[in-house]
Amino acid sequence: MSLNEIYASKVVSAKEAADKIKSGDRIVLGHAVGEPAAVIEEMIRNKEKYSNVEIVHMVAMGRAEYAKTGMEKHFRHNSIFVGGSTRDAVASGRGDFTPCFFSEVPKLFKKSLPVDVALIQVTPPDEHGYCSFGVSNDYTKPAAEHAKLVIAEVNDQMPRTMGDSFIHISDIDYIVESSHPIIELKPPVIGEVEKAIGENCASLIEDGATLQLGIGAIPDAVLLFLKDKKDLGIHSEMISDGVVELVESGVITNRKKSIHNGKIIVTFLMGTKKLYDFVNNNPMVEMYPVNYVNDPTVIMKNYKMISINSCVQVDLMGQVCSESVGLKQISGVGGQVDFVRGANMCKDGVSIMAMPSTSGKGKISKIVPILDEGATVTTSRNDVDYVVTEYGVAQLKGRTLRQRARALIEIAHPNFKEELIKEYEKRFCHRF
Repeated sequence: MSLNEIYASKVVSAKEAADKIKSGDRIVLGHAVGEPAAVIEEMIRNKEKYSNVEIVHMVAMGRAEYAKTGMEKHFRHNSIFVGGSTRDAVASGRGDFTPCFFSEVPKLFKKSLPVDVALIQVTPPDEHGYCSFGVSNDYTKPAAEHAKLVIAEVNDQMPRTMGDSFIHISDIDYIVESSHPIIELKPPVIGEVEKAIGENCASLIEDGATLQLGIGAIPDAVLLFLKDKKDLGIHSEMISDGVVELVESGVITNRKKSIHNGKIIVTFLMGTKKLYDFVNNNPMVEMYPVNYVNDPTVIMKNYKMISINSCVQVDLMGQVCSESVGLKQISGVGGQVDFVRGANMCKDGVSIMAMPSTSGKGKISKIVPILDEGATVTTSRNDVDYVVTEYGVAQLKGRTLRQRARALIEIAHPNFKEELIKEYEKRFCHRF
């Protein structure tokens, strides 16, 4: 059979694809903006056909109707990174949360969570029969490799990305054709606080450094203050729109990178059409599975690796909570610890925890004497290097507990310094 004949033999409707799913199956969905919307919608529409179907994924950028009240009989969501559309399901007991470093998620699918069905979204095949995973390589490619059944939504609006980012049509069981824009994220609002944090972070970034940046106002604010830097590189689990401007202006060249020289290395993407158009067929951008991109022993090989992550709370010992508010799970570890450890293992590497000094419209300090009861220690005090707020930079590596506490109080919001100082003097029997 020709490639065209092989392809045609696998094409089914979304309803026919959903009919291939059986009660009791474990389904792994394509990650983030790579969700295969057409098949998911058909699955929800025909929910009465299913019972005890487990749906596993990390960030859900779609409606996540399988996690809504009333779906318990049919679906149970197992989250590896809780998002806005799935928090209530986990908090109320309708769903579950499985802690796992992002880099180790593919291993889950090989050992602990064997995959019955991988529901993925890919590009149309090239002349050799290879479809690109587009915006979501991460754990999506490994899930497809380990799944008993692979159902692919082939979307002609999915950007084609390079690297180890392909699946051959012979490895796909069923194909559902679609044409719809990739989910976009609106650029975040960057206020004065974020700008101050961004400027403080940028002060730690030298020419030629390789960066890992997340998504949101703080990472985008950091990018605003890098316009006078030279030959920066990117090795990051993801990038957003701000990177495009720095590439186009010549700030990001990847020329100094010690591995993947000249290339931006990522594992998934979230942004606007500007980002998706930039990565489409762009040989500068290469995507690999997350067990490679987020492997600390790979990260450490980069020249002057800088990791920048955000968090919920930091206590006076330097313990970082990034994924819960007390006992309530609000996100997950993601790749934070992967990149903190990779940067720490790198010669001349730097890891940064960046956050506003307060939350709750200024009513709650994010620098606290002790973490909230039940809060998760995401990054241990042994791993934390720098903590940055709008009030400055605190270096914790190599510091005593007393020195750490003092440095953190110095960058806390002025409204909360008095009570933090009282705790400091009580705990350390030492005048501040």
